[in-house]
Amino acid sequence: MGFLRFGCVYLKELTFPSEPSSDVVVEVGEISFHLHKFPLFSRSGVLREMIKEFPKEDGPNCVLWLHDIPGGAISFELVAKFCYDVKIDLTALNVVSLRCAAEHLQMNETCHEGNLIKQTEDFLNEIFGSWGDSMKALEACEEVLLHAEELHVVSRCINSLAMKACADPSLFSSPGGTVLWNGIHTGTKPRPFAEYWWYEEVSFLTLPMYKRLILAVESRGLNPENISGSLMFYAKRYLPGLSKQSTSKDNLNICTPSEGDQRLLLEEIVGLLPNKKGVTLTKFLLRLLHNSMTLHASPSCRENLEKRVGAQLDQAALEDLLIPNMGLTVETLYDVDCIQRILDHFMSVDQAENGTSPPCIVDEDQLMDGTTPLTPITMVAKLVDGYLAEVAPDVNLKLPKFQSLAAVIPDYARPLDDGIYRAIDIYFEVPS
Repeated sequence: MGFLRFGCVYLKELTFPSEPSSDVVVEVGEISFHLHKFPLFSRSGVLREMIKEFPKEDGPNCVLWLHDIPGGAISFELVAKFCYDVKIDLTALNVVSLRCAAEHLQMNETCHEGNLIKQTEDFLNEIFGSWGDSMKALEACEEVLLHAEELHVVSRCINSLAMKACADPSLFSSPGGTVLWNGIHTGTKPRPFAEYWWYEEVSFLTLPMYKRLILAVESRGLNPENISGSLMFYAKRYLPGLSKQSTSKDNLNICTPSEGDQRLLLEEIVGLLPNKKGVTLTKFLLRLLHNSMTLHASPSCRENLEKRVGAQLDQAALEDLLIPNMGLTVETLYDVDCIQRILDHFMSVDQAENGTSPPCIVDEDQLMDGTTPLTPITMVAKLVDGYLAEVAPDVNLKLPKFQSLAAVIPDYARPLDDGIYRAIDIYFEVPS
């Protein structure tokens, strides 16, 4: 009979096929295992060498300390059961620590039945076929991270998930209402999976794991729209300033990261965003920019976001441009200098794409009938005029800054001058 003991209190009794006398004590942390020597001797290279130091001991006087075993006492209990041929139930949650413990204890006997390394490896290869089990295994890697990295378990979990995230979702509909590899039941009618089906599940990964997954799906050629979609979902979960607080059960269980962690997360998200123009919502980019100022992100991060917004400024909404001034010397209510830099970048991109000559001019009649699509620069001109009208009442807004913003947009981009005249009128009506 073998016992698992905590201090002087027996918590669990391990029943083995035979009834050996307890002649070895294994200390794992604060938990003691009283076990017979021989099965451990025969199946673990590390324990075999340790036990050899006590070749003539009788009774429970041989004490081994295993304080650095991956997974601690929980893993060693499974190892002990395995050594005594007690059936153990491998799961996606315990196989990672058990695989690491088996490697640590050198449980690689040539006998197939006694080779715990091989058995856990075979089980890992099975669970890599399942999205849900691969997710559980990757999360379990966090507890034994260094060991799991050395055995490439982390990279194999990530590759398994990346392969499934990049697969064509139209292939995963099932007419029979079966459970597919990602653990989702298709119901009684065939239906295709949406491309974003995996966003929420991976959003529970830690930032380092999530970043590796995003780099993996990118290397496999996943389209930028999907990558951006996942990044936006992840950022909104952990950055409270990006969206309204959700009262869903999932979000209630998530602790808001510290300001330092939020800053790190924001900078990592910005670095991972695809460079392709238009795949990330301009509204989201502007909220990231606002948060980068609140969290005091690095200057390079803020510059990156300003350039991204500038490249697609024609897709912005006026309300999102009204970023409060957070500088050390607050001169104006809104950060006019930031919008100036964004506008300058928009003009440089527009000129690079369309040249310096004026594009096809949209006359007033065409604009009024509402049938002619506006060019990006015409849309930005309208946006700037609206912005100027919003910031004009600020008594601290100096005329040179007002003029500089208004002059960024060339005259040909304004088929109608009503917007700029309105902004000028508001500005000069404010008492000096």
